[in-house]
Amino acid sequence: MKTPGFLALSLFALCVNAANMPPRNPYLADSSYSMDHADPAQQDAVMQAGPSGPSTTLAPGQIDYVHVGPGHFGTTISGKYVDGKRVYWGNGVDRIVKIDYDTFEIIDEYFFPGTTVYTQEEADEAIAGFDESNVGFYAMFRAFLQMLNLRDLANLYTVLDRDHAYYIGSRDGVIRVFGDADPADSRSAIVKRGEYAFPQEVTGPVMGLNMTYDGWLVALTEHGYLVLVSRDLKQHRLTRLHHSEGAEDKATGPTGRGWIRNGPALDNDGGIYIVSQAHMHKVVWDGDNLSTDPDDGAWTSAYPNDWSHGSGATPALMGFGEEDRLVVITDGQPQMDVLAFWRDDIPTGWEGMGDNLDPRIAGMQLVTMDNPDIKEIQSEQSVVVAGYNALVVNNQPRNIPWYAPARAQGILIGLLGSNPRYQPYGVQNFRWNPGKRQLEPAWVNRKVSSPSSVPIISVSSNTVYLIGARDNSFTLEAIDMASGEERFHYVIGGQRYNVMFAGTMIDEHGRIHYGTPWGRVRIKHRGQISQ
Repeated sequence: MKTPGFLALSLFALCVNAANMPPRNPYLADSSYSMDHADPAQQDAVMQAGPSGPSTTLAPGQIDYVHVGPGHFGTTISGKYVDGKRVYWGNGVDRIVKIDYDTFEIIDEYFFPGTTVYTQEEADEAIAGFDESNVGFYAMFRAFLQMLNLRDLANLYTVLDRDHAYYIGSRDGVIRVFGDADPADSRSAIVKRGEYAFPQEVTGPVMGLNMTYDGWLVALTEHGYLVLVSRDLKQHRLTRLHHSEGAEDKATGPTGRGWIRNGPALDNDGGIYIVSQAHMHKVVWDGDNLSTDPDDGAWTSAYPNDWSHGSGATPALMGFGEEDRLVVITDGQPQMDVLAFWRDDIPTGWEGMGDNLDPRIAGMQLVTMDNPDIKEIQSEQSVVVAGYNALVVNNQPRNIPWYAPARAQGILIGLLGSNPRYQPYGVQNFRWNPGKRQLEPAWVNRKVSSPSSVPIISVSSNTVYLIGARDNSFTLEAIDMASGEERFHYVIGGQRYNVMFAGTMIDEHGRIHYGTPWGRVRIKHRGQISQ
């Protein structure tokens, strides 16, 4: 039984942690997931509590699964409709889906014109093949064929607003908007509401969407263009980032390691934070104009980039109100560092980090996973931030077969990552020390494996959740945010439940859900919900 003192301490911690959360954007859906990485600050942190222990193996009746086709890496949760219901909105390569929030059944599907529909029979055949074997040359070849399903992925970035308008940024420079046939009926069909084509001078695939706190859609292209579009699709504002000259020639693939390959983070004061191939940028929005001028508070800062491909991380904001206000990424070193930049004016008396680093860099820590044998480690995931914590996971395969090209790494951790031959281990947390004005190592957990999932932090229960793997089965792992110690784990099951780069998400009722190469999963079992 919890003592009154324990409850008081927990309540105090909850209040302290709540102060570190970004303000809610009134133009987005009133839910914990209105866009990628949960909110405009891109923290991958939510207030609500998630599941709790004890550790267990889940029974089939404790898991929801629905086939939605490939590429559903994330999803959004609507606010409440007039009928009092919520729905999940999501999309992948071939379709948009609306899923019933309560039953997890598909309400409607909208198939993109001109795309090949991926059937449940094809998915079941692929799952059976990986269950039979997910190691060796033939497994890699099967995984390569499955990855081909993503070659036409053009609608990766999405935003859901307060009026249930679902915005999708595409590879062809068009923002498409979808909604409900009957706006008052959450169970009505999906319809296309309109689209907005970028001006002719804007080039490059859309690499991220967000929404300002005054209701403008923010779109970022691989070639360094920043476009703001009004929600009625009638107006736009446009700028191009510093150092983006020649960005068209710096991509190694259609939407691969280009000049920009991550979405923007936003604060509620008009700051838009973007990471490019060798620089971190702040662009300022004043409600009518975009500025890259330092006189308006904008800045551009170089970061270490010996790897030459730049950061794989979406910027995440740290610190709100009277706290130290920072933006956090990983850099472009072969063995990446976690970097924190001052978001606003550089504090008076700040002498910088030295070593020829830009003085805007406030903190820098090498990611080691407490393993001296690691010489290279990079991630295509954002740094997960809650309060002054900045957390990263190891996505470097333990072994790469001699016959596998370097770019096969994504296959090894994405489709074969639960196999002990390949699965990586390690989660590392860093903390900003406001008294010393420095980023410090906090803890490392080398026992937990997160092959490819994006973790999520439950602030109220002070827990990190991620989709991991044990004994070639996928698991839900829960880690104490303060100490890094394991709290519990659920064994979910075999290859049907592969996470393949999807985000670990917590819905309004504390249920974990995430995407697979073929469908969406929701874990109904919640144990004894943390309070």
